Amino acid sequence: MKDYVANLWVRIGLVLVVAGWGPLLAVIFLSAVGLWPDPNPNPIGLGLLFFVTFGPAVACLGAGALQVRRSRRRQ
Repeated sequence: MKDYVANLWVRIGLVLVVAGWGPLLAVIFLSAVGLWPDPNPNPIGLGLLFFVTFGPAVACLGAGALQVRRSRRRQ
């Protein structure tokens, strides 16, 4: 697991996941629990942020995972 976190592409993908997906998931969770002021939120901006960061995050995580697997096979 340390090999994956040490990879630059995996780190970039994780930053995109946290920064791009985190706000939307936080609003969904807080609304479901009842801590969000609006019981039925419509987070358009956060949904667009999720949409824009989904593809690059998955691509970066996949590229990093492939690099780590290749480096493990060489050893």
